[in-house]
Parts: sequence; C-alpha cells; structure tokens
Amino acid sequence: MMMIRNLVVFMLCVTVIAPILLYSDRFGSFSASSSKQEFVEDVTSITLSGDTRHLNLLPQENSTTIKEPIGIIYSDNPSNVTDMPLDSQSAESREHITTRVLSATNEDDQSHTDNPIRQVTDDAKESDGRLRASDKTSSDDKASQNVETKPDRKSAQISGNVGNKEPAKTKANKQADQTAVLDERVRRLKDQLIRAKVFLSLPATKNDPHYTRELRNRVKEVNRALGDATKDSELPKNVHERLKSMEQTLAKGKQIQDDCAAVVKKLRAMLHSTEEQLRVHKKQTMFLTQLTAKTLPKGLHCLPLRLTTDYYTLSSSQQHFPNQEKLEDSRLYHYALFSDNILAAAVVVNSTITHSKDPSKHVFHIVTDRLNYAAMRMWFLVNPPGKATVQVQNVEEFTWLNSSYSPVLKQLGSPSMIDYYFKTHRANSDSNLKFRNPKYLSILNHLRFYLPEIFPMLNKVLFLDDDIVVQKDLTGLWSLDLKGNVNGAVETCRESFHRFDRYLNFSNPHIAKNFDPRACGWAYGMNIFDLEEWRKQNITEVYHAWQKLNYDRQLWKLGTLPPGLITFWKRTYALNPSWHVLGLGYNPNVNQREIERAAVIHYNGNMKPWLEIGLPKYRIYWGKYVDYDHMYLRECNINP
Repeated sequence: MMMIRNLVVFMLCVTVIAPILLYSDRFGSFSASSSKQEFVEDVTSITLSGDTRHLNLLPQENSTTIKEPIGIIYSDNPSNVTDMPLDSQSAESREHITTRVLSATNEDDQSHTDNPIRQVTDDAKESDGRLRASDKTSSDDKASQNVETKPDRKSAQISGNVGNKEPAKTKANKQADQTAVLDERVRRLKDQLIRAKVFLSLPATKNDPHYTRELRNRVKEVNRALGDATKDSELPKNVHERLKSMEQTLAKGKQIQDDCAAVVKKLRAMLHSTEEQLRVHKKQTMFLTQLTAKTLPKGLHCLPLRLTTDYYTLSSSQQHFPNQEKLEDSRLYHYALFSDNILAAAVVVNSTITHSKDPSKHVFHIVTDRLNYAAMRMWFLVNPPGKATVQVQNVEEFTWLNSSYSPVLKQLGSPSMIDYYFKTHRANSDSNLKFRNPKYLSILNHLRFYLPEIFPMLNKVLFLDDDIVVQKDLTGLWSLDLKGNVNGAVETCRESFHRFDRYLNFSNPHIAKNFDPRACGWAYGMNIFDLEEWRKQNITEVYHAWQKLNYDRQLWKLGTLPPGLITFWKRTYALNPSWHVLGLGYNPNVNQREIERAAVIHYNGNMKPWLEIGLPKYRIYWGKYVDYDHMYLRECNINP
C-alpha cells in the first residue's frame, strides 16, 4: 500500500504540479522581459509639462571599469551635487536636479521644460561632431537607465520614444543655437579650467600629489590652447586632443572627490568672489566713463583752434552772416541752441535743414562761450546752412546776465561750488559721479531759463540740445496749441525712475508740500516754449526763487532738469512721444522702430556719438550728417 501511495503522489506531481510550475516560470520570464522593455521605452518617452525640479537622473556606473567620459555636466550653480543641505536646495531653484550623467551638454541650455533624457542624448550628438557611433549608443543607454521620479503633481506625460522629433523651433531660436554651437569648444575649454581650479582647491586633490601634478599640467596645456581665442576658428588644430585629455583628468578627479559639501562651499566662494570683482569693475567703469565724458577728444580740441586762426584772417566784411533782418521776425521758425561743441552744433543745424520743407523760414540762434565764439562763427561762414539763417552770439556779451540778477550764476562762482568739483579728495565719498561733471559750472547749461531775455522780440522758440539729431520736419511744433502752458515736452514717466522723486529731495519740506513725488517727468532736449505765456506767468522769477532756496543743494543736486521740473510744474504740455526719443547715449536697447519714426533722437547720457565710448549702432544716425571729407575735419584727424 505504501508503494502504491508513493506512486500515486509521484504521478500527481508529474501530471499536475510540474506543468503549473513550468508555465508559471515561462510566464514570469516573459512578463519580466516585456515589463522591463516597456519600462525603458516609457522612461525614454517622458516629457515634462512643468517644473522639472523633482526629476532625478541616476544612471548606473560600472564599478569594475571606468569608461572614458564623453563630457561632464558642469554649471556655476552647484546643482550636480547629490548631498546638498536642505536649506541650499530650497534657496536655489535648480538644486532639486541631481545627476551624474557623463555626457556633453550645452552649458547655456538650462531650460526646465525639455525632456532630460532627450537633452542628454541630443547634446551628446551636438557636442563636437566627432563622437563615434558606439560612444553615442553607450551614452544613450546609460542615460536611459535607473530613472527615479518624485513628482509632487502630475508633471510627466508619455509622448513617444527618444527617437521622436522635437517640436519645431522658431527661426530666432535656430539662429541662436547655431551661434552657440560655433564657439562651443571655447566655452568647453573655459568650463574645464573652472572645474580644474575647483578640484585643485579641494583637500582630496591636495592629498594626491600625482593627480595634482597631472591636473596642473593639463591646465597649462588648456591655457596655451585657449590663449586669447574667443571663437573656435581661432583655436589651434590640436585643441580636440587637449579637450579629450582634460576631460579624462577631470573624470579622475570626480571619482576621488568624496566630500560634496566641500565642492559646494568652494563654488559658492568662487561665486561670491566673482560678484565682488564685478562690483569693483562696475564702479571703476562708471568712474572712467564719467572721466571720458568730461574729456575733450584731441580732434575736437584741434578743430576750434584751426577755425579760430582762420577766422581772424578774414576781413571785417567777411565775418558777417547774411539775412540778419530775419533774426527778429516772429513769423519764422526760430531755434535756440546753446553749445560750445562746434561739430555737434553743426549736426543739429544740418539735420534740421535736411528735413525742413522750406529752409528759408528757419532761423538758428546759436549761443556759445568766448573761447569758441570765433570758431563757431567761422564754421558756419564756411559751411552756410543753405537758405536758412544763422546767428552766433557770445554769452559774455549778455551784460544783463550777472550774479546780481541770476542766483545760479552767483552760486556757480562760489568757492564751495568750485571746491565741490575740483577737490579730488571729495570724489571718493560722492557715489553719484554724474553730478560732478564740470559742465554744470557752465552758464551755457542754464541759459534755457532766460529765453525771454535772450529773444525779447520772439513769441515762440524751439529749444534744442546739441546732442540731438533731427529726422523729420519740425515746423508743426509752432502751430501746436499748448493750452496755456509754457513748455511743450515729451513725458518720460514710462519708467518709474523718471518721476519727480527721482530728481527732487522729498525729505525737504519745501519739496514735499509743493510737489507730487509720483508726478511724471519730462525731457529737456527738444522743447517748444511759448515766450508770451512765459512773460505773463513770470516764469523767470519762479526759477530764481527756487534757485535761492537751493543755495546749499538740499532741494536737488546740480543740473537743469530738476529746476526745470519745478519751474514748469503744472505748466508743461505733453507732446506725442514720437516727437522726441531719448536714451541713445546710455541705453543700448532703445526700440528700433521708435528711433526710426522719431522726429528727434537724443543722445542723452555719457556715450555721446562724437566720443569713442559712443554706442556704435546709434552713431550712424549722427555720423551721416558729418562730412568727414571736409578739409578741417581731415586736418584734425576726425574720423567716423
């Protein structure tokens, strides 16, 4: 019986249990294989629909052999460190991404919306165009392994596999990408030098003299290869070998670094040091820019000397301008221009006449100082502005303009004012260097407040600064109805810093109780003034009263715009912004369309178009009204 029972149990196992076990094993193998394949395919097709900060890429590394890396992801932001402090992770928006993928990336592409798997593989393809097919396959395989996601919300969606094409880029983005690729080797070399400096400063590297020596040699090689190159085309032919060797050495250094906190600390120290250096350089740049703006170029110093010499060789009859009977004809279009810069004044007159419909009706009243009076007259005698009329006056001949009449003239000659400008020990303590420009000591800068006295027979005058260029006919300004206002100007309060509180001291009770700190500022440089209303409202006395209150510069710093805002408070008519576009002397981002449709463009700021520091892309608008082939300009070596 026992033998029969054993036989039955054995047959039962063979006929029932064994097939079940065999079937289960096959099913399990098939399921595991297909699940793994589906998992890999799903992972490689993930695209992020929002914030990618919760995505971690942790590809496996071979513990027995270390393959030569294609590249190492590096960023000034220490986002590649895996054991960062929690407070750092919360402070830095990109420190949620942790990765050890050895793949070449574009350091400028930090988009949070791209597929990270696709980004790694595509960047590897674009890195230098010299990767072998086997290397790319290896990189793609490594990049698609062991991906761990920890989303807080539904931030990933299936969008196909890695081979799917990316969404079409705009033309501008494609051009930017092409430009970035052009100088990729230069950026990679600089990136390598930064990482090498970090490694050399870490304790783990210092404890390995052999590696330290090797890394220093690689740094010397890369420095020699890089030199002063700014483009890939300037690099030597052996630069690829230098890149490859340095990457191998840096990969070794990465393997021996066991203290990620030290890396983070060093990177933050470097960032702090760089920011401090940038702050110092910005301060030095501001000082040098102010110095350059106050310095007269050699050519512009030569020009008045040559003109003055030739002026005094003329006979008395040759020193007079024609059409002087038009100077007091109020039916004509009169311009007021106060300048000691001959070339700049010439551009203002030339550009205005070029675009005027009837030049014979335009009269230019130019006032300059005693040093440039003869030269200014000589220039316009030699270069008459067509049918237009020109008058050149010497400010020294305005006998009514003296310190007993003008408070500002008395202040400009005071010892305290001269000490403020010319004592160098005070320069270090004054943060706003632009107010220390000696141009504010010139009475020419303040003549705009005495237009009725200068032109007693005129009803309207268009005031122009000497750093403007006229691009359209301006005659329409004389027919504007200013609605009882004295000053017609373009407002500049599209930006918050162009309001009254930017220019006036509202901590002073005189200012606080009379003006609105949020009131809109306006621009000097092209202003239509109604001289009849000026006289009726006694504007000059208003100006004098405020100048007397500001004897100690407590209401505003120096300059003409702050007292202009005060003097013409609630007496300014807002012109259409297209009449006057500003910023070409300091802002490299002035809208191109606004410049082209503007009647007047203004180079306000330190970067004047006649200076070497002038913005090149704006200089063309000014330079086309200068005849650089003119005899005087060639003799003084004044070039575009």
